[in-house]
Amino acid sequence: MAKWIAQHEAPEPLEGPVVATITGGTILWFALFLVQLPFYGWFADRDLLWWLWTCAAGGGLGLIGIWYVRGRDAALKRHAAEQSAAPAERAAGEADTTPDATP
Repeated sequence: MAKWIAQHEAPEPLEGPVVATITGGTILWFALFLVQLPFYGWFADRDLLWWLWTCAAGGGLGLIGIWYVRGRDAALKRHAAEQSAAPAERAAGEADTTPDATP
């Protein structure tokens, strides 16, 4: 079997409101958990408790996801600020090193 080789470059990743998306999903998982909680007995009688605990796990993992994407977002903003400040610092440094024209 021949090895697969990409014929074109991969597209750039889509950047959007990642923190808001993860937060919304986490809220949805917790809401589903809370809606199902009064029916615990019904789920237990039918051997469907995994539905309830799947929602709880989704909410818990969502909290970890919120922590992660907030840190990622802060790091991206920090990096962008450093990149935009670097050319300005270089320009200021070059202006300071120019020799004076006066004797």
